[in-house]
Amino acid sequence: MLNKNPIKVMIVDDHPVVRNGIINMLILFDDIEFIGEAGGGQELLAKLQDIVPDVILMDMVMAGMDGLQTTRAVLSQIPDMKIIILTTFPKGETVRDALDAGVVGFLTKQVEIDNLADAIRSAYAGQTVLAPEATTALVKTNKAKSVELGKDLSKRELDVLALLVEGLSNKEIGERLGISPATVKHHVSACMSKLGAANRAKAAALAVELQLI
Repeated sequence: MLNKNPIKVMIVDDHPVVRNGIINMLILFDDIEFIGEAGGGQELLAKLQDIVPDVILMDMVMAGMDGLQTTRAVLSQIPDMKIIILTTFPKGETVRDALDAGVVGFLTKQVEIDNLADAIRSAYAGQTVLAPEATTALVKTNKAKSVELGKDLSKRELDVLALLVEGLSNKEIGERLGISPATVKHHVSACMSKLGAANRAKAAALAVELQLI
């Protein structure tokens, strides 16, 4: 079902040809209305003083303020703004950083027009939309990080981690390894830090998941 009121959209891209191409294609959809365009982040921020869209299509690579910087600036002013990143070659780190910044969508510029229109509708509804290429890049990056995670743990830290998995207390670990509880506490803190774990339980879970012990 189409919205009674068209979804108001702005596009931000430093290439006029790209902006015009997307606008000319999306004009075919009655439930989508373009209310403005900008050639960069600063221009967008200036225009948002007068017009507020429902969804912003944002290029990632732009001169001056890039898409990530612009996204953060926009969301600091309008926290509930729906932003979809459009880029040519998605990288896992870029996708992750964009999602962390608060975007609701990440698509490639090769996206089919019907899929782009659907993404705009989904973003307007508050749903997250990722292109298959973006999802694949994100998964590959996470896997690579998982392989690296924990590789900097020392032999003693791995020993402590193994006993953490068994559910032993600092005192019990100290008795098992012949070290003081204070030293155990130091090793536990190091394990948590290197694994990015918020607590002992998370560190133990990661140790099993990453097959560190």
